[in-house]
Amino acid sequence: MFYFYILKSILSHKYYIGSTEDLKNRLLLHNKGVVKSTKFNMPWRLVYSESFSNLKEARKRELQVKKWKNRLAIERLLKTF
Repeated sequence: MFYFYILKSILSHKYYIGSTEDLKNRLLLHNKGVVKSTKFNMPWRLVYSESFSNLKEARKRELQVKKWKNRLAIERLLKTF
């Protein structure tokens, strides 16, 4: 199983959008400061995820949401979760 996910920084309230095969481990990496792009806004919490049968589809969804570039659009999506 592969996942598209959205994290929210507890401190800065910024969002991070990504995809992975191991969601639990990936969240741990984000919160340990291993992921360069998220280490300055720790800690993170998972606020949304979708599962897919392959990485290609998860990444496709990730890119779709990243293209929105609109916090309000992301927050509308989160309301459905």
